Amino acid sequence: MAGARPEGRAPVHVVVTGAAGGIGRAVAETFASEGGCGVDAALTLVDVDGDGLAAAAAALDAGQIRVDLASPGGPGEAVDRAWQARGGVDVLVNAAGIYPSLDMIDVHCGEDGAAEAGTQLWDRIFALNSRAPALATAALARRAVAASRPASVVNISSGAALRARPGGGPYAASKAALEMATRAAALELGPHGIRVNAVSPGFVPVASDCNPVAPEYAAAVSANPLGRPGTPEDVARAVRWIAGDEAAWITGEILRVDGGSGTGAGHLPRLWPPGPANGAANGPAPDAPGSEQAGNRGGNETEGSTV
Repeated sequence: MAGARPEGRAPVHVVVTGAAGGIGRAVAETFASEGGCGVDAALTLVDVDGDGLAAAAAALDAGQIRVDLASPGGPGEAVDRAWQARGGVDVLVNAAGIYPSLDMIDVHCGEDGAAEAGTQLWDRIFALNSRAPALATAALARRAVAASRPASVVNISSGAALRARPGGGPYAASKAALEMATRAAALELGPHGIRVNAVSPGFVPVASDCNPVAPEYAAAVSANPLGRPGTPEDVARAVRWIAGDEAAWITGEILRVDGGSGTGAGHLPRLWPPGPANGAANGPAPDAPGSEQAGNRGGNETEGSTV
């Protein structure tokens, strides 16, 4: 796979879905750059956006496959066509996804049992965000096992897999499902030399027409200990690393690339004012009226005040 290329070996073949823009495009550009995979990389880009796909393929000298990955046959078709056109696939990056706003209360069927718009949107979210990566991984695995080839799969998850937001419940659920599918595939495919990992970005603005984000929302979710928003390139570098041989003994992992936003809620007020012994520097003495005894203050614990 990725690593020092033996004499006469073909370039590493990398397939990136969702490559017409956003994180997928950045991943493709990173692999196309000099040393992007440790060796020369042959790229195949997959997307449903024909114009964006053609532009990316032309800019990166890559093959292109236009297919709707939300259709049941789309992911397998993409892998099969890539394998037939440019040889065995060494790295598969499942970066295609959608993030429409959908409240949980709007996921329902009509009185006749027919799916309403909310239910149809739920199904499309899961079809593209969860099912498509699973189907593409399975298609790659079948071919790689038959050819006795190793391979590396990287799924693009999201911090939303661990914490829901209003209007984002279906998306969060789809990414949580993707993370478990990543672990399950890693467990089953590892004996065949196929690694499966995921990279989980924090909020990364990508200016996508498919996944528009209000400025107020972006400002609210961008806070992190490193103090800046992430970029598609931040995510792409992590994908390149975990896909390659430097991470050869890593599988089934979810790599959080979020500026530390997943470590906790740094924007919340302190539970107790800063100062010696958990109190304010000029606060009342332990025995002063209105204060608790020092023995009751250690650890900032008060019955019923779990956070």
